[in-house]
Amino acid sequence: MLSFDQALSQLLAAAAAVSETSTVPTLAAAGRVLAQAQRAPIDAPPLDNSAMDGYAVAVADVRHVPTRLSVAQRIQAGSVGTPLSPGTAARIFTGAPIPAGADAVVMQELCAHATGEVTINHRPEAGDHIRRAGSDIAAGSEILAAGQRLRPQDTALAASVGIASLPVFRRLRVAVFFTGDELRMPGEALQAGAIYNANRYLLTALLERLGCELCDHGQVPDDLVATRQALRAAARDSDLILTSGGVSVGEEDHVRAAVEGEGRLEMWKIAIKPGKPLAFGRIAAAGREVAFIGLPGNPVSSFVTFLMLVRPFLLTMQGVCRTAPLSYWLRADGEWPRPDARREFLRARINADGGVELFVNQGSGVLTSAVWGDGLVDNPPQQLIRRGDLVRFLPFSELLG
Repeated sequence: MLSFDQALSQLLAAAAAVSETSTVPTLAAAGRVLAQAQRAPIDAPPLDNSAMDGYAVAVADVRHVPTRLSVAQRIQAGSVGTPLSPGTAARIFTGAPIPAGADAVVMQELCAHATGEVTINHRPEAGDHIRRAGSDIAAGSEILAAGQRLRPQDTALAASVGIASLPVFRRLRVAVFFTGDELRMPGEALQAGAIYNANRYLLTALLERLGCELCDHGQVPDDLVATRQALRAAARDSDLILTSGGVSVGEEDHVRAAVEGEGRLEMWKIAIKPGKPLAFGRIAAAGREVAFIGLPGNPVSSFVTFLMLVRPFLLTMQGVCRTAPLSYWLRADGEWPRPDARREFLRARINADGGVELFVNQGSGVLTSAVWGDGLVDNPPQQLIRRGDLVRFLPFSELLG
């Protein structure tokens, strides 16, 4: 069996990033992967402006306090004042441009206003409450790097310097199907020996969160011919085929043979728990090859292997530069006295004291563990966990997007 690190390295080396791009409105770009770095065409802010509601003054006119000045003008955001005459102040509001001749803003709470004049009760220093032009962004500087999935704050940043559209990579096309004679859909009658197809809901939601275009080929019976037909159909217009179930060594597990019949298998079995029977290969389709990943059928195994192996593979294909999730070393508030020979990904959550608790039943069919938890503990092979040990915790918030 390959180690987790070997398998991940092999997968990432095999992930060919899409090259096709399109330009979309910045308002619709959140969630897409940026294809080209963006530079600011203007300074931000474009002019010196007030950080407060108050009075714009020349520091030289306020040599002592209190000082009384006439209010010569009123400047609100969106308007431009006239140069400040000596011995006067300008009533100014947050975001309004600083008039020429003023070099400080005194917040209104430190002033006493009367008709046509203001008493300044605080001696300002040059630059007080002034946001300088370009203090956030200098014209020509890079504001967004290529290869990042655009978040709401990223599109807001682009909009703040007037960028109306952004170049993004096209969405990744992923075809999925699910093998198993025992599978039923919620709403159908559940006969003896049948189970509901939780993985269809799981993988659909995970792929949609990653911004993929999904083509669902449904459920496929445990039959070699049917599995090969499903692979051919899925390969017609997809970048990746993702399946669930049928990758183990049972007599009714036909995915491995089907992949070898329609292409080639490059990886099978990884030394992780849960999720050992993960398959990777290529399917031949009309003069090209389509990547294939087969996940285990147990829902937690499918969940963990998707997060830890499929996710970085997909991100690389999408053109994302940083695929490794952030992790944190946290205190274990429990024990794991019977570690496995394989690398384990244990469902866990952070408690109110900032420690990590493990779910009591780490079985690969216990989907409640993934709902109860808010992350995974990455536990090396044969590693005991004692109360108080530091463990590597990967939050689901890092793994689900």
